[in-house]
Amino acid sequence: MRFKSLLLIGAAILVTGCASSRMIDAPEQQLVSPSPDKAQIVFVRSSFVGSAIQAVIYDASGGGAQFVGILSNAKKLAYDVEPGKHTFMVVSEAADFMEAEVVGGKTYYAIVTPRMGAWRARFSMHPVRNGGPGEFQIDSDEFRSWMADSKLSQNTPESYAWATENEASVLEKQREYWAVWQEKTPQARAERTLNPDDGI
Repeated sequence: MRFKSLLLIGAAILVTGCASSRMIDAPEQQLVSPSPDKAQIVFVRSSFVGSAIQAVIYDASGGGAQFVGILSNAKKLAYDVEPGKHTFMVVSEAADFMEAEVVGGKTYYAIVTPRMGAWRARFSMHPVRNGGPGEFQIDSDEFRSWMADSKLSQNTPESYAWATENEASVLEKQREYWAVWQEKTPQARAERTLNPDDGI
């Protein structure tokens, strides 16, 4: 079992491990509130499990795959979007999705967590709830700890070049795993959707 886990981690590092050095810590670590005509999504990752493997975030709204950034352990990414419905994708050796319906002037949070499959390293995105049922809550000590212990990252020319070089592989994973996402029950997808009231 340990040998299989090492093979899994090694395979994922071949795809995404070298990507980590292409991002940098933002000079200004304070999150800036979005303008009234924009909503902000903050993707946060803080888990020792799978820490050597990078998660790559995309805006998959409308079937596209717009590169957002590479998310390392104990890092976060801020991404501004138009109000309305969106779909986001996280890619490593597989792909997974999260949907969102957001309103302008608010900031929303998503936790990116690793999970180890039989042979593939995978990540999932989970909405952070502003009250109501949900595994992750804004008003929790756990979430406050993640925010305090993670650094805001930003892209570089090298990270954008990495995204261009790996575009074909990402699109292939998107096609394969979007079909899996579509097979989820409405309840399962609702649990993985940011709602308008989740913003602060």
